[in-house]
Amino acid sequence: MDSRLILINLLIKLGVAAAVASALVRSVEFKSLLFREERTLKQRIYLSLWIGIPIALGVWVRFTQKSFFAGDLSFETTILLGVIAGRFAGVSGGILLALPALFHGEWATLPLNIVFGLVAGQLRMMAPDLEDIWSFSPFVDLSLYRMVRRNLPKPRLFDWQIAFFITIVGLRLIHSQIARFPGHLTYSLESSSFWVEVAIYFTSVTVIGTELKIWNSVRIQIKLEEQQRMLLHARMEALQNQINPHFLFNTLNSVSSLVRFDPDTAREMIIKLANILRRLLHSSDAFVPLRDEIEFIDDYLDIEVVRFGHDKLRVIKDLDPSSLDVMVPSMLLQPLVENSIKHGLSTKLDGGSVHLRSRLSESKLVLEVEDDGVGMGAANLLEKPDGLGGTGIGMANVAERLKVLYGGSAKMTIDSLEGKGTLVRLRLPVLSGDESLPLVYEERSSTRR
Repeated sequence: MDSRLILINLLIKLGVAAAVASALVRSVEFKSLLFREERTLKQRIYLSLWIGIPIALGVWVRFTQKSFFAGDLSFETTILLGVIAGRFAGVSGGILLALPALFHGEWATLPLNIVFGLVAGQLRMMAPDLEDIWSFSPFVDLSLYRMVRRNLPKPRLFDWQIAFFITIVGLRLIHSQIARFPGHLTYSLESSSFWVEVAIYFTSVTVIGTELKIWNSVRIQIKLEEQQRMLLHARMEALQNQINPHFLFNTLNSVSSLVRFDPDTAREMIIKLANILRRLLHSSDAFVPLRDEIEFIDDYLDIEVVRFGHDKLRVIKDLDPSSLDVMVPSMLLQPLVENSIKHGLSTKLDGGSVHLRSRLSESKLVLEVEDDGVGMGAANLLEKPDGLGGTGIGMANVAERLKVLYGGSAKMTIDSLEGKGTLVRLRLPVLSGDESLPLVYEERSSTRR
């Protein structure tokens, strides 16, 4: 074959390999099969079919289009399956890829593919770290440099990266020699030019390295997303753990102040606190219907009404019935109500009122907690980017939780006039009871089940 035609086919071969690898990795099912260290027999068969079927079609195209050889990636794919998924996947994939060649009289292709799959699968077992497989590079000089650096503190003769490179070249040499036998027992692209032959060998190594690089880039992205989800999960756990002790601390202080001079009232508060704790301990859901959140607030306000007195703390609710089934973060309103009572009403001699409102407006759930207390004054209003100036740990946690859960799609505003009171308004995306929740909590829930 003309050397220029061979070089053109080699370039197309690299493009075909990159295109197939990029197309496959778009599938969620394929990624779930590819990016795991341990696979069942069924999963290894599925992985072999996912990769082997499109490459087998490329082998079939070689017979139908006599001058197009770039679609035949059977040699590289058999080795790739072996190092990624082990000997069984390498052998089964090699058999699948050999079927079109068998139908056209290339009888040596089947045993060769079986050998290639076994050798590649054995090489996988020899890898000291499976990360070495994904970091493989066709540029052996970089592998030599890494080997020297690793051997400086602790000498080690075996380097898996170089062993993989040598294995590909060695198996390609065996394939090439058998293809030269009379009778066309197997197919191998060959050239009488030494440099073109070198290019053929280098292309086989580069095809494997290119597909691994494409898949590894997606693998790294998935790992980064997983780390981000874990970070968000940890942040939410920390924020939730800050809110609960903050509430319990204040309630227990109230109980301790009543034990000596009003034990009956203290006993009543302890019973109500026990009801609240029971709800907290038996519910690990991050989101709850607004109806349940309001019931929790009622229990909390019962405690505060006992502490302040029925004549000094009035609770007024104006709740749209259509909003009560919307999902909201659990323990969202309690810090806001607590802030109204503690900072707005506790210093007023005649007490005051807390208004709770909910409504649906423009595909948003609007929640309002308003008091007619002393207000916060201009110095304590929202001056910081997250609106946390002077509002205490409870309000700060609410703002942070909204930021973590909803990003920029939720909004919290605070309007306050000194001596007039404070209004906290939340605008949240509408989540119904059967709608999927944010990813970090959806994954945590599925893991718990």
